[in-house]
Amino acid sequence: MIGLKLVRKAKNFSQQKVAMDLNISRESLSYYENGLRQPSFELLIELSKYFNVSIHYLITGEEFKKR
Repeated sequence: MIGLKLVRKAKNFSQQKVAMDLNISRESLSYYENGLRQPSFELLIELSKYFNVSIHYLITGEEFKKR
């Protein structure tokens, strides 16, 4: 989840802040950012809303482009 780490750092949010705001552990967030675990679809939606970015961006770090 390349974009998750990028957007968190761009907003200057700590892992602890995001984890507390979303009611998950900081360790879980770290695992998601480093590709060691995959978040549930429900959590992807929450992360997308929280950071105001697409799920595609969270996963790839790139904006979705129409073909």
